Amino acid sequence: MEILGRERRRRWSNAEKLDIVAAVGVNGETLARVARRYDVSRSQIYQWRHLFRKRGLLPAADGPTFLPVDIGVPMLSAEPVLDDRVVVSPLIVELEMVSSSRSKVWR
Repeated sequence: MEILGRERRRRWSNAEKLDIVAAVGVNGETLARVARRYDVSRSQIYQWRHLFRKRGLLPAADGPTFLPVDIGVPMLSAEPVLDDRVVVSPLIVELEMVSSSRSKVWR
């Protein structure tokens, strides 16, 4: 890495960029942790990854990526919440998170 000018703009070589992009996911490293370690923004890593995939220097993801999920202790006292919503399709799965956000998954 080279620091140029008063604004201290950093110049990363392609090899350094590839090392940073490749560090994501190794031994469970998240993109945010890699960005903090190398003092770059997360969006910069996304841009580099997109650029390298476009140039054919990174393999494109072939298929879904599965990440470990820690469900935690089951809530034995929790009761299902029933409402008046109509079930349109049995192929839709709705996940409700602790933070009350919802995500729908279609198959």
